[in-house]
Amino acid sequence: MGFESAVQTLSLQVREQVGSANEQYLPFLYSLFFFILIANLFGNVPYGYALTSSVIVSMGFSVMIFLGVTILAVSKHGFHFFSFFLPAGTPGPLVPLLVVIELISYVARAFSLGIRLFANLVAGHTLLKVLAGMLYGIMSSGLLFGALSILPLGIFIALVGLEIAVSFIQAYVFSVLTMSYLKDAIYLH
Repeated sequence: MGFESAVQTLSLQVREQVGSANEQYLPFLYSLFFFILIANLFGNVPYGYALTSSVIVSMGFSVMIFLGVTILAVSKHGFHFFSFFLPAGTPGPLVPLLVVIELISYVARAFSLGIRLFANLVAGHTLLKVLAGMLYGIMSSGLLFGALSILPLGIFIALVGLEIAVSFIQAYVFSVLTMSYLKDAIYLH
């Protein structure tokens, strides 16, 4: 039931973002979302490793999506694709400056997508590992400290729940931003 709900939600998002005529991208976006979600959730398993907490994996996904979307846009629109870097109605003297700014903004997408995923997961997992080590030290130092560690243990469990939620949110954000980039490539917005 949860899987069907996730598929319905993604399908609705793709129709809204990319358009119903472009549902050919659904399998790619489903695969992307569920791969990132499962990779993120593995990091929440004790002694597990989240693949997406590797900068190489996160940036690799990001750059490959950026290149794929750019190739799609160029193949679909040809030289008209480069009008994406010049806003309509730009005064002549500002054209060189705005083209450079738009080009930098466009290339920054490749890095921001991967860095966002990497940084959020590494920060959360690092916090949990530090707190788990500290909690273990407190709980193993004696009966009195073990009894007093009930509150920190509750906070730690709440943070684990928050980290699971972050795993879902980051997979969703990565997929939605990919949909947005696809929309830009298809319609040149």
